[in-house]
Amino acid sequence: MRVFITAGEASGDKLGAALMQGLRQLVPDVEFRGIGGTLMAREGLDSLFPMDEISVMGVSEILKEYRHLKARIRQTAETVIAEQPDVLITIDLPEFSLRVNKLVKAVSDVRIVHYVAPTVWAWRPKRAGKMADHVDQVLALLPFEPPYMQAAGMECDFVGHPVVTDPIATDQDAQEFRKAHNIDGPLALLLPGSRRSEISRLLPVFEQVVAKLHAARPEMKLVLPAAGNVVETVRAAVQHWPGSPLVIDPRDDDGSQKRAAFKAADVALAASGTVSLELAAAGTPMVIAYDMSWLSRQIIGRMMLVDTVTLVNLVSETRAVPEFIGKDCLPGPIADAVLHELTQPQAQSEAMELTMQRLGHGGEHPGLRAAKAVLRGLGQGT
Repeated sequence: MRVFITAGEASGDKLGAALMQGLRQLVPDVEFRGIGGTLMAREGLDSLFPMDEISVMGVSEILKEYRHLKARIRQTAETVIAEQPDVLITIDLPEFSLRVNKLVKAVSDVRIVHYVAPTVWAWRPKRAGKMADHVDQVLALLPFEPPYMQAAGMECDFVGHPVVTDPIATDQDAQEFRKAHNIDGPLALLLPGSRRSEISRLLPVFEQVVAKLHAARPEMKLVLPAAGNVVETVRAAVQHWPGSPLVIDPRDDDGSQKRAAFKAADVALAASGTVSLELAAAGTPMVIAYDMSWLSRQIIGRMMLVDTVTLVNLVSETRAVPEFIGKDCLPGPIADAVLHELTQPQAQSEAMELTMQRLGHGGEHPGLRAAKAVLRGLGQGT
């Protein structure tokens, strides 16, 4: 069995690696080609090119990188068409993935699976119908997504979210982390994202938030677990911030320090995205902040169908997590919210627990569930 699989950012790399593990467990002689990061490389993938070359988000950002992105889209599609794998699996990153799928489907009958349903429940609902012409099956992370895809004519399986099987640090791990870094008072996590475009836009806002937090609670320790592709940028940016944030470099960490920091933290300020689920799994109260270019704000703002983008809020059907998006991504209100959550952390506990239950906590590993769904679609499973 030959599988061509693509991912373009850290979360997709994680999903891809777990799916590859699941497929190899069920089909030991499976062969992989495609695009991915370090986790997928550990599973045997030799990436066609570095995956961060296609990790672009936001309307203006895509326009800026369009020529290079278009070239990589065509290169990927032509490779798939030439190799004719049993299945093409594209993971998230719709700006790249769905264009590749369209080119492939136009000239071949390769079965196409897209992993991570687009947020048609949040904005641009017509995307589901357009996808149906060149996507055969969707693997959904969220339990409420399959009906949207099925209504558009695609097969769709809820396979669970990988966050429910991630290892969680113990209380002892958290205590040891605090002791190792001489943390006696409150600890706040700063999580400004993994994309370069996110980092460049959010770090200046986070810096102003940090200044306000430090003024209000000078004893607060700040910890910033950085993504590997932006760690040097982050380290350079925060070296003069008040409170001297501790940067966790993933190149020097097997993941245990990051997990311990999540467990030890009293509160977190994070970019919008799957990190909110990681925080929920660790039981860490959070505040979500996100901004984008002016053009992206105008376009996306007019298309939004929901009043929250935070996954904990959506899955739990609450609005327990405060968020500051677009024009509301302002340092003063954000800092006030962080300080509020620091003093009243119990307000989010029920929503975080419910979220984990609905995402499949305690069930079969999502990577294996996803692999079984792919094989069923190929007529090789039950």
